Amino acid sequence: MDFTILTYRQLLNALLSRGCVFQTFSEYLKDPAEKAVILRHDVDARKEHALRFAKIQAEPGIRGSYYFRVAPQSWDEKIIREINDLGHEIGYHYETMESVSAKWKKGNVRWKRKMQDGKCKMQDAKYKMQEIVDVAYEEFCRNLEMFRRIVPVETICMHGSPLSKFDNREIWKKYDYRSLGIIGEPYFDLDFRRVAYLTDTGRMWDGERFSVRDKAPQKEYRISNIEYRMSNGGNSRPGYHSTFDIIRAVENGTFPLPVMMTFHPQRWHDSMLSWSRELIFQKAKNLVKRGFFVSRDR
Repeated sequence: MDFTILTYRQLLNALLSRGCVFQTFSEYLKDPAEKAVILRHDVDARKEHALRFAKIQAEPGIRGSYYFRVAPQSWDEKIIREINDLGHEIGYHYETMESVSAKWKKGNVRWKRKMQDGKCKMQDAKYKMQEIVDVAYEEFCRNLEMFRRIVPVETICMHGSPLSKFDNREIWKKYDYRSLGIIGEPYFDLDFRRVAYLTDTGRMWDGERFSVRDKAPQKEYRISNIEYRMSNGGNSRPGYHSTFDIIRAVENGTFPLPVMMTFHPQRWHDSMLSWSRELIFQKAKNLVKRGFFVSRDR
């Protein structure tokens, strides 16, 4: 069976046997290795699964990058510290455009707005993109500081928020994360024409049809008045469906390097019951995502 802990161990062993160099995202940005493998983990839920991944990697001395949300199903101070202590990188899996817009939509948030006469009054929140961006950035800064009170944070990675109409990267059209001491965001700071990208989105490695935003970027974003053009050219999306396809490619020497591999640890299970539940849940989720694509395109 695919997406089991055993299969995951087999993948790591195959990569180790080929002499791959495991680097965290921040390490790769500072000193990229030619045969680098960046193991990125988006901890969307079931944070204990992330800790298990971290312990498995630490056994042979592998280091990875773990991105946590500021949400109950992801945030756990003890687990974040423990993963950091194992030698892994901790990053912020931000989603403040979604979180702020969700609060505004509920109509239960009021904000102070300065008037021309210098006075302030309370106004109901409205859907004004610029206001949402500003408040989302403020929330981002607060959350980042909360992370840094626990562990060092040098890199960030957006959460896809697939059912939201807002892209969490919108805040970087106006603000610059580098001014906060952040050295990288994968969707801006990796050249996907040179670095292969694989993600287990959709519980498969070729599930881009189920991915709303977790893909090699194709849009233009402005960071501090600098235009970043992203493309999906080159070897950015190799055609592997299962983890076993990847293992075979590693073993026969055709696996592209360097590469960033994105894992969602909550998808990987040992027990048959948990594995089956995740399979059913993910199939239902994929159907919802496909329906979202159809309704969005109409």
